[in-house]
Amino acid sequence: MTVTVAAVDLGATSGRVMLGHVGPDELRLEAVARFPNTPVETIDGLHWNILELYRSIVEGLRAAAQTGDVAAIGIDSWAVDYALLRGGRMLGTPYHYRDARTAAGVDAVHAVAPFEELYGENGLQFLAFNTLYQLAADRIAGTLDLADEALLIPDLIAYWLTGEKVAESTNASTTGLLRVGGGDWNRPLAESLGIPSRLLPPLVQPGHRIGTLRDAVRTATGLDAPVIAVGSHDTASAVAAIPMTDPDAAYISCGTWGLVGVELDAPVLTEASRAANFTNEGGVDGRVRFLHNVMGLWLLSESVRTWERESGETIDLPALLAEAAAVETPQPVFDANDPVFTAPGGMPDRIASWLSERGLAVPQSRAAFARCIVESLASAFADAVHAAAELSGKRVNAIHLVGGGSLNELLCQLTADRAGLPVLAGPVEATALGNVLVQARALGELSGSLEDLRELVARTTAPRRFAPRA
Repeated sequence: MTVTVAAVDLGATSGRVMLGHVGPDELRLEAVARFPNTPVETIDGLHWNILELYRSIVEGLRAAAQTGDVAAIGIDSWAVDYALLRGGRMLGTPYHYRDARTAAGVDAVHAVAPFEELYGENGLQFLAFNTLYQLAADRIAGTLDLADEALLIPDLIAYWLTGEKVAESTNASTTGLLRVGGGDWNRPLAESLGIPSRLLPPLVQPGHRIGTLRDAVRTATGLDAPVIAVGSHDTASAVAAIPMTDPDAAYISCGTWGLVGVELDAPVLTEASRAANFTNEGGVDGRVRFLHNVMGLWLLSESVRTWERESGETIDLPALLAEAAAVETPQPVFDANDPVFTAPGGMPDRIASWLSERGLAVPQSRAAFARCIVESLASAFADAVHAAAELSGKRVNAIHLVGGGSLNELLCQLTADRAGLPVLAGPVEATALGNVLVQARALGELSGSLEDLRELVARTTAPRRFAPRA
């Protein structure tokens, strides 16, 4: 018996609607729609084009309906960003987490709750764009006075599809306003920061049936299916689908960002983990994703975009990476965690400045530059893996690398080399797989623990192994 479900998977640069065909011995994906996710710069900052994304999602679901029966829909996306609502109506286009407005929010939050205290409350690493800092910036701007609710991006899409307003727990855990280790919203913390607790919707867990499609959506899509909460933070869904048959493994979910860590049963709240800027985020089935954010493929994609704008030519990324793999001259390594690389635009110049300011040679060709970026990412990934093991006390025998980065053979090999551990690359579409697995289990087509779901992934998707070289 096989069930077909639809996964709406929104990334920071693109989105897709995937059909998942799932059964006790079957797990396969079928792409029915892919669309760009291009932010828009206006006079007041950088925003997500959320209405265009929603239109693309509805069109994708209509395409899914034309393939046959679809039993359910699940939605995942990037974390931390949100829309403010009043009376169910969106007050403004959601800001992009890379918008510069969050700096004022950081100062405002830390004036009330220093980071050392916050870490004990929410267990999150410091990232200037975390939701609580963005909400503090909105409070300073006076916007929160107008709002009666805030919905994170996947919850906003679910609301537009069903009319039901909830907050899925894995994504809520990235806001900084959820009690570390699970539980409810930390309403006293929110109120102390001037963030009205009325903004925080009811929490639900992965597998919860959010609601059925509104009449207008059923008409527009041709679907009559429930929307089911999945690990709506895309990393939570990706980690759920890692074919981790050996529990003594680390993971890297690599796309625009590289999320590097281990899965635990309880959070790590030591001073050492805080100083190392490791985070404790919620996972499917109550697991803890103990991880560190690394810039990820953003460094490479932004460099390619800059070169294409400057030259007017299209760059073949696989060909560039092949040239980078052939570079024999040792290339310098920069700190891929440096916040100077967070903003869009001019990435090669910023990397060059970082290197030259420290007396390091600047790469002289695109291939050498790409090699420098990949070497730096691999170094950051390896460091984070070893730090995760040391801080958590968890033994690590291998690294699972999933997401788009698993296609980058140079990155996989260099990560294995620098970590001194085998890298098991794939599946590429781990996020969509985790999305459809949780839906299938909620529908009763699958059963068992997270390990049982991962065992199905391991049986149907063979990762590629990269052994460390001397």
